[in-house]
Amino acid sequence: MLNDADGFSKVIIAAGYTDLRRGIDGLASIIRFKYKLDPYEKNVLFLFCGKRTDRIKGLLWEGDGFLLLYKRLDVGAFSWPRTVDEAMQITSEQYRFLMDGFDIVARRPIYEIDPPLETA
Repeated sequence: MLNDADGFSKVIIAAGYTDLRRGIDGLASIIRFKYKLDPYEKNVLFLFCGKRTDRIKGLLWEGDGFLLLYKRLDVGAFSWPRTVDEAMQITSEQYRFLMDGFDIVARRPIYEIDPPLETA
């Protein structure tokens, strides 16, 4: 279920660290109060990662109840964005990259060179 993004209208990741000891109510409160998003939005997958990057939790409202998903990798780790402390929506392609262990946010962003100064 977590290997592809089929069936999800949106995938939103909580960048940074999340205490994965939290359950459904704790993760829903993070979504509502920290990120100002609606945890009851149907078919929206919210993903969380703790300090150990080999495991993630997902929270999904199915219309009649929450589904709590937990995935722990045997080998490897998720390349989770840590520097931004906000929720960000990702595309289904970025989701597949994340599940395959690739970076979805550049570690060292490429900055544009300032445009040349205009001469009078």
